[in-house]
Amino acid sequence: MILERKQRIEIPDITQQNDGLFQVAGGGSPREAVREFTELMQIYSAAMKSVSTKLEVLDEELQISRKHNPIHHLECRIKGINSIFEKLQRYGVPVSLNSAREHIRDIAGIRVICNFIDDIYLIENILLKQPDITLLMRKDYISGPKGNGYRSLHLVIKAPVFLTHKIEYVPVEIQLRTVAMDYWASLEHMLRYKNEADTQKYSAMLLNCSNVLAETEKTMQHIREGIETDY
Repeated sequence: MILERKQRIEIPDITQQNDGLFQVAGGGSPREAVREFTELMQIYSAAMKSVSTKLEVLDEELQISRKHNPIHHLECRIKGINSIFEKLQRYGVPVSLNSAREHIRDIAGIRVICNFIDDIYLIENILLKQPDITLLMRKDYISGPKGNGYRSLHLVIKAPVFLTHKIEYVPVEIQLRTVAMDYWASLEHMLRYKNEADTQKYSAMLLNCSNVLAETEKTMQHIREGIETDY
């Protein structure tokens, strides 16, 4: 199951709301800059769809060959315009579409929610063997969790997008995590936007929950392996 969060782009509305940003970004009229932005987002959206289709095909194949669906569901999203420009400003780099291409690797993002921990590494291994996929970055927060208890496998890959007259190679960020990891991360995300008192109050509890969930997942993995061996 693929869940896609679509960003509708209305040129008059965006031009009116982000006139200053687009003047900086495009170097021309706001309308022309918005057109360039729309074209760029289409390319990132195409890369996201291409990679999500690859993942869906892998899941279907493994369901037949192994009688097991490693992927519970996929979530796809394109980063919003305000998030893109805020990130460029935070990085201290020029605010432009070319700068976004160069410095931001998570404009297109896919979250892969798996059933078990070994499903994460199985999907990673098979996906990265495909000849048109290039690995740009890998961070394993499962074997080495963050200090707050966050666990997930982060990949940035480069995938081809076949356009009318050329091929664009586009970065796509992939986060792979289990259902339990995703459940925890959703709660942690809520806490991140609360006040400092709430953060101090609940952060230790969340860290403990992360450790408990990690041990539970190991046990469930062991049970699953035992069941598969028996049958």
